[in-house]
Amino acid sequence: MALPEGTDAILKLLEESLPFAGIPSFMKRDHTKEIREGDAVVMGVPFDSGTFNRPGTRYGPRAIREQSSYAAAFDPVYPWNRKLADACRIVDFGDVVSLPGTGVTESMLQATEAVAAEILEANASLLTLGGDHTIPYGPVRAAAKRFGKLALIHLDSHQDSVDSETELGGVINHGTFATGLAKEGRIDLPRSSQLYIRTFLPETPGGGYTIVYANEALEMGPEKLAEQVKGRVGDAPVYLSLDIDAVDAASAPGTGSPVPGGPTTGEVRRFIKGLEGIKLVAADLVEVNPLYDPTQVTAIAAAFLALDLLYLLSAAR
Repeated sequence: MALPEGTDAILKLLEESLPFAGIPSFMKRDHTKEIREGDAVVMGVPFDSGTFNRPGTRYGPRAIREQSSYAAAFDPVYPWNRKLADACRIVDFGDVVSLPGTGVTESMLQATEAVAAEILEANASLLTLGGDHTIPYGPVRAAAKRFGKLALIHLDSHQDSVDSETELGGVINHGTFATGLAKEGRIDLPRSSQLYIRTFLPETPGGGYTIVYANEALEMGPEKLAEQVKGRVGDAPVYLSLDIDAVDAASAPGTGSPVPGGPTTGEVRRFIKGLEGIKLVAADLVEVNPLYDPTQVTAIAAAFLALDLLYLLSAAR
């Protein structure tokens, strides 16, 4: 039986607009490997072999994608005052996957660097969804090769400053990237910040990052904190790495190593909004663990934060 005239268009509209319908690509945008100049590309890396505590972040990219269609149902997305859809074409590249087993970390690092380099060489922007915090190695290496030393804005409850060479016998995991990439010469340390930190680890050699611990950051407020970070960054190319456990454990319990005493989701969103104007070339959002997120509050928070990062990326173009 033939459908009534106009039914196809209605069904397509419903599939695109209803959160529970359709294929869950990020924001229900095209899933494609064909990247154009000016695109904002979302890439998933379902990897958690670098995790110390609770594994499960390999399911993070899927959980964030599932909630992204809900988070993006209203465009513009508050508190932004422009439509993200008008700023750039957003595409979902899909996942960069490494087969679990011997050599999986090395395989992931090589694959993510190669794919990130391909995306950035196309003059597109990159948002990577993790996965654990081992993931920045590949995208940061690719971005530094293209843009030079990067100012790193690192939101986390941990410094991730363990020296893999001197403390772990060369092993790389989700607690080593901040020191490892700095020692590789990829990070412009005087322009870089670690924010909302709530643990004590040795500072990175070579002058170290500017560390703003959680109590100081909360007392300062997100807008003033963003102003200080922007002043430190200046006109440098920026990579932003957001560990969901930067958010207080009450607001984002679905993560591997939650720490109380941090900012709310709203405060982190206000901080990101305050960064508008920086030269952001790539970003990641990591450590979402759906296995400990029964009400999906962490995945929902991550989806909105991912949209905020896409707004920043589009504004930087």
